[in-house]
Amino acid sequence: MTDDTLPKSKAELMSRIEYEWSALMNVVKQLSPEQMLGLDEGGWSPKDNLVHMREWMNILLGYYFDHRPAHEVIGVDPAVTADWDFQVMNDVMFKRDRDLPLQQVLDELKSTYAKVHDRLEATTFEDLMKPIFEDDPEWPLITGVIGNTSEHFAEHRETIQKVLNE
Repeated sequence: MTDDTLPKSKAELMSRIEYEWSALMNVVKQLSPEQMLGLDEGGWSPKDNLVHMREWMNILLGYYFDHRPAHEVIGVDPAVTADWDFQVMNDVMFKRDRDLPLQQVLDELKSTYAKVHDRLEATTFEDLMKPIFEDDPEWPLITGVIGNTSEHFAEHRETIQKVLNE
């Protein structure tokens, strides 16, 4: 993401996030419970995609905003997050969470989104433009926000949408 693609205001950021959240939820509500549990070629169901987004929003809140250790935020062994290898982290969370009931997943996803929304509302745009971590000035917090909300919602919406097109 380049600086010229970053939102220029908190209102623009929130608009992007809310647009993609609504689009995601619109696709999700069109799926039957059976479709929510069907596996794609990668072995993930739409439900698995939703759990994955919930976990990354939790990482956004706990790790990026609150600077808590990532392994604590997601409740895994420290070795899982030591190298910040997304494949490793996602695989561990997928295996751990794949048997969660669908309604629990939906409820937790919506609850976590509400927490993210409230946290963003309480954060100034100036603070969102500050580095996530002081020792890494290249990455403002807003990049973590976008990567774990609007961009992530759009990416997984497209994946889930394929179920409706089958």
